[in-house]
Amino acid sequence: MADGQTEPVLRLEGVSRRFGGLVAVDGVSLTLGPRRRLAVIGPNGAGKTTLFRLIAGDVPPSQGRIFLFGREVTRLPAHRRARLGLSRTFQVSNLFAGLSVLDNVRLAAQAGQPGRWRRLGPVRPGDRVGLAAMEALERAGIAARAGDRVAELSHGEQRQLEVALALATSPKLLLLDEPAAGLSAGERSRLRELLGSLPDSLPLLLIEHDMTLALSLADEVLCLHNGRPIALGPPDRVRGDPTVQAVYLGRTVDA
Repeated sequence: MADGQTEPVLRLEGVSRRFGGLVAVDGVSLTLGPRRRLAVIGPNGAGKTTLFRLIAGDVPPSQGRIFLFGREVTRLPAHRRARLGLSRTFQVSNLFAGLSVLDNVRLAAQAGQPGRWRRLGPVRPGDRVGLAAMEALERAGIAARAGDRVAELSHGEQRQLEVALALATSPKLLLLDEPAAGLSAGERSRLRELLGSLPDSLPLLLIEHDMTLALSLADEVLCLHNGRPIALGPPDRVRGDPTVQAVYLGRTVDA
């Protein structure tokens, strides 16, 4: 991303999504600037994953508009948004368990390259795709497992691999869908260190149920409840918001 860029990386204007009579996302507006990290938090059923899918292009909004890198993409499908520079991880693993860790990342790195359907082989000098894949594995802290089959990885290591896959596509915006789901306390700590170590130049949008993890990584936090935004601001302000505390901790909010 060029230095001095001021155009928002992502902008949502009054985005809603209905499924029949259910309003899963209700009037969400937000702006993510360059070199910024936004966390979207909320309890189960808050609409976080639906919002993620709207941004990624899996489903269209029922109303509202979505912009990526200054371009309206409201009706643009997911693969077209990926070509613009949006990369993502998935809440449910989307890996090839029978292939090696390195080959999984090479497939991701190769997807946008000429000759992307060529057969995989050993990484050789001058193999830009293979070298990019190894660099992504190193940044994700899992290069030591490059030759192992994905099926041999722990759940936490598979999460690291998913981050490596996303990084291998040279993203301009990285979306993370509940990356800490199902992780142990130790694995969550390693994931937090990994995400915290990503370059400041890479904008990040994190959908997460774990409020502590999300607040430790984000510059700004959006809290959803029943599909509606109830708080948006710096982590300390959102953490202290009485409505947010009521949603997460069951505290009574004074009228």
